[in-house]
Amino acid sequence: MERLRPADPSAVAGYRLLGRLGAGGMGVVYLGRTEAGELAAVKVTLADQAEDPDFRARFRREVAAARRVSSPWAVPVTAADPDAPEPWLATAFVPGPSLAEAVAAHGPLPPRSARILGSALARALAAVHAAGLVHRDVKPGNVLLAADGPRLIDFGIARAADETAITATDMIVGTPGFLAPEQAEARGSEIGPPSDVFALACLLAYTITGRLPFGRGAVDALLYRTVHDDPDLRGVEDAGLAALLADCLAKDPALRPTAAEVAGRLTEDAPHGADWLPPAVVRTIAERSARMLALPGIEPTDPGRPRPPRTAGRRKALLAAGGALLAAGAGGGLWAALRPEEGSGTGPDRERSWAIGVQADLTGPQRALGIEQERGARLAVDAFNTRADRPFSLTLTTADDAGDPARALAAARRLAADREVAAVLGSTGDYTTEAVLPVYEEAVLPLISVSAGLNLLTKGVSRAFTRACPAHPATAGRLSSVLQSFYQRQLKRPVGRPGVLQDRVDEQYSWQFAVMATSELRRYGHRVHPRVVPASLGSYDSVIGEMLDAGIDAYLHAGGAATAAKAARALKAAGFDGPLLAGPRVLSEEFLRLAGDAADGWVIGSPAADTAGEPAAKPFVAAYRKKYGRAPGFYAGEAFDAVGLLIGRLVMTARERGGPLPDRAALADAVRINHYRGVMGSYRFDRETGDLDGSGTRLYLAERGRFRFLSDAPAEEPAPARKTT
Repeated sequence: MERLRPADPSAVAGYRLLGRLGAGGMGVVYLGRTEAGELAAVKVTLADQAEDPDFRARFRREVAAARRVSSPWAVPVTAADPDAPEPWLATAFVPGPSLAEAVAAHGPLPPRSARILGSALARALAAVHAAGLVHRDVKPGNVLLAADGPRLIDFGIARAADETAITATDMIVGTPGFLAPEQAEARGSEIGPPSDVFALACLLAYTITGRLPFGRGAVDALLYRTVHDDPDLRGVEDAGLAALLADCLAKDPALRPTAAEVAGRLTEDAPHGADWLPPAVVRTIAERSARMLALPGIEPTDPGRPRPPRTAGRRKALLAAGGALLAAGAGGGLWAALRPEEGSGTGPDRERSWAIGVQADLTGPQRALGIEQERGARLAVDAFNTRADRPFSLTLTTADDAGDPARALAAARRLAADREVAAVLGSTGDYTTEAVLPVYEEAVLPLISVSAGLNLLTKGVSRAFTRACPAHPATAGRLSSVLQSFYQRQLKRPVGRPGVLQDRVDEQYSWQFAVMATSELRRYGHRVHPRVVPASLGSYDSVIGEMLDAGIDAYLHAGGAATAAKAARALKAAGFDGPLLAGPRVLSEEFLRLAGDAADGWVIGSPAADTAGEPAAKPFVAAYRKKYGRAPGFYAGEAFDAVGLLIGRLVMTARERGGPLPDRAALADAVRINHYRGVMGSYRFDRETGDLDGSGTRLYLAERGRFRFLSDAPAEEPAPARKTT
């Protein structure tokens, strides 16, 4: 839950507002409490939306639709006023995570849990259909998990089964990946209850396997596969459930079972306790429920007038101390600020020892990056401990998660339980970081990552997590700009038909990268040719041949090093001489080794900086060479900076607070304040999300078995003006 903002109301009708649960283009959802103490999710539309008669009519339909559904597995509307100046509705509040959150944090659900989930949701949909409605947006984000069973939410685009106005020609309504073929092709007259059954089957396949049955990627490619390809149900080991899902995913709506028939084939009893869910998910529900019981008093707000901060004195002190730290470190980051100095440094704090944690992949698939980050962190701690006037000593506590989400959870819990650990650098990978966020958030233990770039990591507001690198989609956007400027201006070689290939080996990364690249290339006016290939594809010769036959004149790979190497060999064999680009996953020795001389000429975009090209990094590079006997690798310098930032903020909060143990909450608040200048560059963070401001991307050229730094990616190109008639 996010704190209320200055312009938020303090009350809506009879609900006092405690915080924000979410926001979107249509409005804000608040957590509200009645005078009797009951909690509710209160959805309030934006004022400019309320002025639109069509929107108000849709909102009125949403309220009416939700009230027509009577099921224990659908969240009921408890109050609403569609005619208010800012229309609102309130529903019962479910303190559990969404299904999407649960699968992302804890992995796929076991078969019994999935069957119970499917049975309850099928019954909810049967009630929706019995009321003459079609939900039309059944997806994991619209399912909340409670101890006593799941709840279906959000009837925002639900319509009567015989209404087709909203599904006019070329209008696709719903969420790609969970759309039936008739929705994907905007066949409005065919959209009905069977469409919800198709979506339910997609949801259950995702619940069991962690994958969508028609993959991810560019929307048009995803919709094409939904209409034409067979679903991928690998991993659904229950034969009966696999057969049911196959029936529900029939292309012809008339061949799918009804929701009631699905419930009948999933014969599990309704849950009577929390044992229907894995223990890790139950813990998450319990933790959130406990937070609701311990909610603080309501902070009044007044539109247009900022609320006074809860700890105004502390914030002023933090800002002042931060300014002093920056003045000390200007021009050289931690190295300048923490160089050895004369001084006795005596006093009781001098004997105190705290720890900086490093959670990294030290023995798994990304161990090269993990080891570099651990070394950079160690140098930062060593630099601090050389100060004669340091207020305390520091140690480095490492936890190897081997790139495995299950091991990552165990590692995070160990670090969080160690009260001497003040903050943590990590994790190396996207999915290990995604897995451990709930642990660090619950402990309010500051976590900073220099290499985890999944967009979803900062989608929810987290107090603990700060990201010192741009998200992967930002890098994809810059690579699209590279095609626009670097090749077209410098090489005088216009690009008109770029191909974007997304592999399904690493679906979340590849999907995010492909979607952004495709969107940006189209914004520049290019006719993109997207392709998505299965993880099991051995040779890329045929798919590359098809892309060349389609006339592509540039190639962008949205995937990992191994599949990029397959594409590189196929492109070289075909004699392709156009631009070749890929994202940060391909900046690895694995790509160079597997691709051989076919790697030459590839341009890789990555947030990783080249230490040799940073003048301020010379002392760091010298110290690294002295300690490890070679030049630093990728992300070592960024890790040095991130730990330097943590140390500086720790000194600041320790001086302000005092006492024998680090104040993690104060440190978490302090990490994002002010601007930090490190040896690899400057860092400024979004105070609300923890994301790095800016999207710096560096370009590297693969040649003769190594990567050579080219330049920073050019600034974003403006989209060409559209001609009007």
